[in-house]
Amino acid sequence: MSLQFDFPAGLTAEKFIEKLSKKVNTQLVSRQYALKTYYDSFDWRLYTNGITCEFNRSKEASVLLLRNLENDLVIASTEIKDVPTFSQQFKSEEIRNVLAPLLEMRALLPVCNLDYETYHLTILNNDEKAVLRLVIEEHDLFNNRMLLQPINGYYKAAEHIIEIFTTKLDLTPTDKPLLLTALKLQGRKPRDYSSKLNIKLDPGMRADTACKYIYRQLLKTIKGNEQGTIADTDSEFLHDFRVAVRRTRAGLSQLKGVFPDNIAKHYADFFSWLGQSTSPTRDLDVYLLNFVQYKNSLPASIREDLNPLHDFLVTKQQQAQQELAKKLCSTKYLSTISEWEQYLKEKPSLNTVESSAKLTINHLADRRIWKRYKRVLQEGEAITEHSPAENLHELRKSCKKLRYLLEFFQSLYPEDQIKHLIKNLKGLQEVLGSFQDYTVQENTLKLFSEEMLNNNVPANTLLAMDMLIQTMDAQRCQVRKEFSSKFAIFKHKKNRSTFRSLFSG
Repeated sequence: MSLQFDFPAGLTAEKFIEKLSKKVNTQLVSRQYALKTYYDSFDWRLYTNGITCEFNRSKEASVLLLRNLENDLVIASTEIKDVPTFSQQFKSEEIRNVLAPLLEMRALLPVCNLDYETYHLTILNNDEKAVLRLVIEEHDLFNNRMLLQPINGYYKAAEHIIEIFTTKLDLTPTDKPLLLTALKLQGRKPRDYSSKLNIKLDPGMRADTACKYIYRQLLKTIKGNEQGTIADTDSEFLHDFRVAVRRTRAGLSQLKGVFPDNIAKHYADFFSWLGQSTSPTRDLDVYLLNFVQYKNSLPASIREDLNPLHDFLVTKQQQAQQELAKKLCSTKYLSTISEWEQYLKEKPSLNTVESSAKLTINHLADRRIWKRYKRVLQEGEAITEHSPAENLHELRKSCKKLRYLLEFFQSLYPEDQIKHLIKNLKGLQEVLGSFQDYTVQENTLKLFSEEMLNNNVPANTLLAMDMLIQTMDAQRCQVRKEFSSKFAIFKHKKNRSTFRSLFSG
């Protein structure tokens, strides 16, 4: 049984009610102004998982509804005055259980607004008993819509009335979410932002043309996350901002001979400065995101002793965030980003003398990926169980550069093969990344402990932090033992054969 119907063009709510009243016993319960706001994360996590979130406000009530995207049925609902920023802030356990696993650390943000009039009607039978409730939404900019609310025990009566809607009153059953219509009116579409690279290149493109295209895509991500980073809306804005900056830096350092040396160096220095400027805030974001995990790694009896560390981290994060916001509003940042954008828009010179500029992008990609892959193998094979942490850190950086190159140019190669290579590389990166994170966090917590010692922090907190440092050290040692097996998978004969066949040229 369909629960939603679109009105034909030009049919007003009053005219429909007038027509309907001639066929069934209709009672108008209320008519009022309403406002509907759709919410999602910046990267559309709810929509991607088949859910819409709408907040409906009227004089009678303010209700948040989670609906199934396919059939528009309500999954969960709650009456609230305002929509919290984060899923954990909802009082309704039903809502939290749906949103928290999907949104994680991301904020709920308004996507679009609709204002309209609602008509609440009840259909009565011959005994004056309600058999069906209707809600008509009358919109100014698109066709009106009606929602059915069946009443238990009267489904047959409802089916008869629905037949009248379609055969006598020209209503059309629909399961298309209103969100799609509302977004279209605003010139938007769902999932109009994603942090994932989706760069389609023609193998025969000149290298300088292709590189400008890649950097434009990365710049779009940087600018898209700029305001959310400045406002500290949620930690993922800065994360995505930083990844796009790192990818740009990697491109400028790996794809040499494409742009003039002075241009490449100028912007490589700028993006290096930008990366360094964002590091303190991101590091503190990570500590705060991992804080529950930190507590859970300790014996239950001392977990609460760690709470002063959370307050300390929040204060430092706020200070670092303020410094970062100043830098992203500075003349240096704004003017250089604008100059970079303008440079990327300019067509490359036909008479360029740069050594790699006129190569096809396929040729350049083969050359750079193969060289970086051999570097990773060389560095990895030199690592033994006695190698210092610095060697693993250098390998981690080389793996990251290789990963970025594979992602930049993945459209040039067979999809199944390139994805398999990236997957194996990710496995190696995870071990190297975890080892580096534990190493850095362990050392940083020692510095925090010394700083907090001078601020009269309870002794129990310092003891809890010391135990956390010991726990991290044990985890670091455990991850270190996993390196050999992960690297063995990466350098496996089949993997080597694929790299050689795709990139050795």
